[in-house]
Amino acid sequence: MMGHYTIRAATQRCPDWLLRVLLRDSRAGAGRTDASGRPIDLESVGSGVAVDGEHPLCGGPKREPMSDGSRAENAAMRVTLLGTGDTTGTPTVGCDCETCGLARDRDLERTRFSVHVENERTDESLLIDCSPDFRYQFLRDDVSLPDAAVITHIHFDHLDGLGNAFRIFDSLDVYAANETDPATGESVAETVSSKYDYLEAVTVRPTEPLASTAICGFDVTLVPVDHPPFVCYGLAIEDPFSGAKLSLSGDTSYDVPDSSREVLADPDLFLADAIVPAHLCEYHPLGGRHEGDDGVPRTFGTKHMTREGALALADDLNAERTRLVHVAHFYPADEAFEEPLALDGEEYVL
Repeated sequence: MMGHYTIRAATQRCPDWLLRVLLRDSRAGAGRTDASGRPIDLESVGSGVAVDGEHPLCGGPKREPMSDGSRAENAAMRVTLLGTGDTTGTPTVGCDCETCGLARDRDLERTRFSVHVENERTDESLLIDCSPDFRYQFLRDDVSLPDAAVITHIHFDHLDGLGNAFRIFDSLDVYAANETDPATGESVAETVSSKYDYLEAVTVRPTEPLASTAICGFDVTLVPVDHPPFVCYGLAIEDPFSGAKLSLSGDTSYDVPDSSREVLADPDLFLADAIVPAHLCEYHPLGGRHEGDDGVPRTFGTKHMTREGALALADDLNAERTRLVHVAHFYPADEAFEEPLALDGEEYVL
């Protein structure tokens, strides 16, 4: 099922989220340049007018204009990528690498990971992971506060934003896996509950992995993935009425169990962990793992997929569209903002 991001050519597009950001900055008088350093005519971008036959930012064909009515028709799941970066984000504080410099120059960012999923049918929304950048993300992207949240694992860049619930929520159900983690002696649900026991508004809901749970009108399934030393989970989120499906790999190596792959398979949109390109594995003390037939490693060290691994998993899962997330600033500048690497603020309607 294709959402409103569909354009004339499947290989290139100008996403609605980027048009919205550019128009906002145009009203504020901010300037931008394209990939070759040319000034961007923001009015042309916002109107969908191609410059010299191409879109002025990405060089691809202009997007097909779509009315608000056509966007809403049959749409039940609206996905906003609040945070698409790894644990330090891009640009990284105190870093003067070329990638971080380019991000600053072009006002691009990848904050710590979080995804907002709105159910337009029920007027509810679900938050996947609570980023330390929670406050900034919600103010920047102007999305609704969630009715519920899911925590995939206990690393701070996925959990520590939950403290923002203080004095903001009257109540918030937080779903997390109930399996005991051998590394901690407690489940993710138990860790969340003990760490945030001072938050009266938060109710932790221990959740059985590989079993569908109804949350915000969606069928949500946590699936075990591979992110040592702690347990970690990906997710499949399905609308039982429209059939729309969003899958998230979670933080993981390429070694995702078959039972989890079966649940994640055939998504309309797949968000896949892709921390670095495979050629950087030579700089990791443990190198790369899970090489494909071409000899290219699909896992960086032990915890995360490479770009190539994420795309291979997307192919394994028969994903209709894939965006690569949990992206580090270690990507070389000439690769860091190329497709299909995601940026904050991207929005998809499934």
